[in-house]
Amino acid sequence: MLCAQCDESARGVCRFCGRGVCATHHAAMPFIITVFGNDPPRSIVVGGTLWCQVCRPQPEPIAMPELT
Repeated sequence: MLCAQCDESARGVCRFCGRGVCATHHAAMPFIITVFGNDPPRSIVVGGTLWCQVCRPQPEPIAMPELT
């Protein structure tokens, strides 16, 4: 697999979008596995996951009523 930005050999895959990323073009970003509870909501997070720096994970959940 090649890096989506420079075509060098990829070292991993972006956790958020699946793009291949090389050692130069990757960064770390926390990834939320799940959110639970309601007062206050809590989450299980994995820190330091691979991120391609191209995709833009949304900071807030997006409603998808078409799935109901």
